[in-house]
Amino acid sequence: MDQPITSTATLAAPPPTAPPTAAQPPAAAQPTRAASEAEAADGAAGSNDCKAADLALSIRDGEGAAGTVYRTLVFTNSGSRTCTMQGFPGVSYVTGDDGHQVGPAAYRDGTKGAPVTMAPGVSSSTTIGFVNVQNFDPAACQPTETRGLRVYPPHDTASMFLPLPGTGCSATPPGNQLTVKTVS
Repeated sequence: MDQPITSTATLAAPPPTAPPTAAQPPAAAQPTRAASEAEAADGAAGSNDCKAADLALSIRDGEGAAGTVYRTLVFTNSGSRTCTMQGFPGVSYVTGDDGHQVGPAAYRDGTKGAPVTMAPGVSSSTTIGFVNVQNFDPAACQPTETRGLRVYPPHDTASMFLPLPGTGCSATPPGNQLTVKTVS
């Protein structure tokens, strides 16, 4: 079994004079007002929410089935306070030194789960489905090399980067290239 890949990097836009580093691409543009309102309607905005700055990410190998590999994305509370996670993280492929998104973000699979309380050092996880994009028509998928994943913890507008080289669809394929379940 491979060692888990871990990261505590939070994506942030570099200063205008500093070029992005190869290890950590900058964050995407600030969320729109509509995204913030949608997050609030989804039950966010609790002061006890786990935030990217308080979390470490890792990923474990999983199982495959019918052209999809399911891996476990683990959030560990690396902060000093107890916090709560509930719902779906935002997950997308990224590439390039600028960390731009590759294709559509992960499709939310299932229903929003119950809150998970995490004391310092405690972990929660979610399952991510990685579709073998080579199964899509290359013209519809436009396969693109990826550097890793951008992950937004539930109810947070700050993202984290997890290095995980692979291949994603830069176009919108006729199916979901990534799926994500609720945090449990």
